[in-house]
Amino acid sequence: MTGKLAFGIFDHVERRGPDIAALYRGRFALAQAAESFGFRGYHVAEHHATPLGMAPSPALFLAALAQRTSKLRLGPLVYLLPLYEPMRLAEEICMLDHLSGGRLDLGVGRGVSPYELAVFRVPFYESRARFAEALDLMLAALTRERIDHHGRFYQIDDVPIAMRPLQSPHPPLWFGGATEKNAEFAGARGMNLMSNGPNVLLRRQMQIHAEHWRPGAANPLPVRGAIRHLLVAETDAEAERLARPAYKVFYDNIVKLWREWRTAPINFTDDLDRARANQVAIVGSPQTVKAEIERFAAESGCDYLALSFVWGDLSDEIGRRSLDLFGREVMPGFA
Repeated sequence: MTGKLAFGIFDHVERRGPDIAALYRGRFALAQAAESFGFRGYHVAEHHATPLGMAPSPALFLAALAQRTSKLRLGPLVYLLPLYEPMRLAEEICMLDHLSGGRLDLGVGRGVSPYELAVFRVPFYESRARFAEALDLMLAALTRERIDHHGRFYQIDDVPIAMRPLQSPHPPLWFGGATEKNAEFAGARGMNLMSNGPNVLLRRQMQIHAEHWRPGAANPLPVRGAIRHLLVAETDAEAERLARPAYKVFYDNIVKLWREWRTAPINFTDDLDRARANQVAIVGSPQTVKAEIERFAAESGCDYLALSFVWGDLSDEIGRRSLDLFGREVMPGFA
C-alpha cells in the first residue's frame, strides 16, 4: 500500500472536430465514471479564441455537469478574473454553488496568455492589478450586505446584495500558479494551490505555501495539488504510441495564439519524452503509471493530483479506457 493521495480531473476541453455537443457529452460521461471510482473533483480551464478550450464559460459547463453528478466537487481552474465584472461573477458563483448542492470549488487567476486577454482589450501588464481588485470585490459581493466600491477598474455605488452561496462564507478558494511567488500569495490568502512542473519545483512551492499559510473560513485546511497529463494503456508501448502524436496536438492547441503573433511560450514542449522527463506527463502501463505516481507522492509535497485523461486529439474511447485502467489498477493503492 502506497501513501494516501486524492485524485481529480483537470480538463481544457480541447476541440477535436465540429461536433461540440458530442465533445461535451463525452466529458460528462467521463466525469460520471470518475465519480464512480471516487475521484474528488473535476476542474475545467477557461480559455478564449483557441481550440485549447471549448468551455470558455466554465459556469455553463459546470452547471450542466452538476446535474449529471452528485459527489464530485466542481470548479473552474481558473476563472480569469481580469475578464469579469466581479459583482456579476459573484451572482453566477452563488447560482452554481446552489445548483451543485454546495460542491463548487472556486479557482481564480489572471491567465497565462496575454493574447487571450488582448481579445477583450485587457492589457497583460495591468492584469495583476485587475485581478487583485476583482478578487477583493468578488469576495465582498459573496459575503456582504451591500457594496460601495470605487477603485481603479471597478465602480459600484451602494448596491444591495440579494444572493448568497450555499457554502458559508463562500466556496473554497483555489489559486492556479506555478511559481514561488504564486505559492506565497495563495498561502497568505488561505487558498488551495494547484501547480505544475517537476516534482522538485513543486516541493519548494508547497513548502512556501505551507510557510505562508493563513487559514480562512472557507479553507480551514489546505489542499496542495498539481496537474499531469496521463495516458494508461495495457502496455508501455501502446500508451506511448497513442500519447506521442496527441501530445503534439495539445502543444499546437496551447501555442496557437502565440504563433499567430509570431512568438512562442518557453514553458511548453511538443516532445513527449521531454514532457515526461519534466514530469508533467505520465504515460505507460498501470505498473509504470503507479510507480511514477508513487514518485510524485514521495517527492512533490502534494496531497492532490489532478489528471487530464482526454487531451490533444485523443478520443473519448481512449480516455475512458485510460480512466478505467487507472481506476481499477492504479488508484486503489493510494486510497
